[in-house]
Amino acid sequence: MKAYPGINYEFRPTLYWAADDPLQLMLRNVKGECRRQMILDYSRQGRLDELDGELLKDELDEEVRTRLGQIHPSFMGGEYLPGYFPGEVEVARICLQSTTGDVISLRARPTARGTIGYRVVDEYDNSFVLPIPESEPPLTLAELILQLDEGAMENEVSSEGGLSLCWNNGNAGDSDRDRLRHFTSISSDFYPQLEEHYERVFDDWAAGS
Repeated sequence: MKAYPGINYEFRPTLYWAADDPLQLMLRNVKGECRRQMILDYSRQGRLDELDGELLKDELDEEVRTRLGQIHPSFMGGEYLPGYFPGEVEVARICLQSTTGDVISLRARPTARGTIGYRVVDEYDNSFVLPIPESEPPLTLAELILQLDEGAMENEVSSEGGLSLCWNNGNAGDSDRDRLRHFTSISSDFYPQLEEHYERVFDDWAAGS
C-alpha cells in the first residue's frame, strides 16, 4: 500500500453498529447509489421532507425499481445488491461508471463468536475472497485498504489490482488511462479519508505510476 501525506491510516472507528449522525443512519443501508446521492442532495438543501418516502427505504420493491430503471439504467446501480444479514452494515462501496452503474459492497456483521465478519457482494451473485475475513475490533483504515487491494472475485483469473483497481485494469487495454480515470470510485461512511486515499491512487493509476 502506498501511503499518502495527510491521511491517518491508523484511524479505526469505535463501532460499526452506532451512528451519531441521523443522516448517516438513514443512508447506512440504502442500496441504490443514485438514491443515496439524491438523499444527500435534498438533505443539504433542507428539502428532505419533499422526497417520496419510497425513495428513503433501504430496499425498493420491484415495481419502484422498474420505474427508476426506465428513467435511466444508471438509476438501477446498487438496487439489485443482496439483502443484509441481521445486524449487517455496509463499510465501504465501490461504484463503477458502467451503463447500469454497478455497485460492489463490502459489509460487516457481528458473529456468534463475538468477532466482526466481512463479506463482499455485488449485483451478479459473484463470490469474493478477502484477506481479512474476521476481526475483533473494527478495521483500521490501512486494514480496510488491504481488504480492497487484495480482495478478489473467487476463481477470477484476471483480477490485477484487487477490488480497487481490477475494473480499471480490465477495461484499460491499450486505451488511454485518462479516459478511465473516474471509472471506479470508492467511499465509506465510516472512514472519511478512504475516498481521498483512492482518489490519489486513481490519479497515480491514470498517470501510469
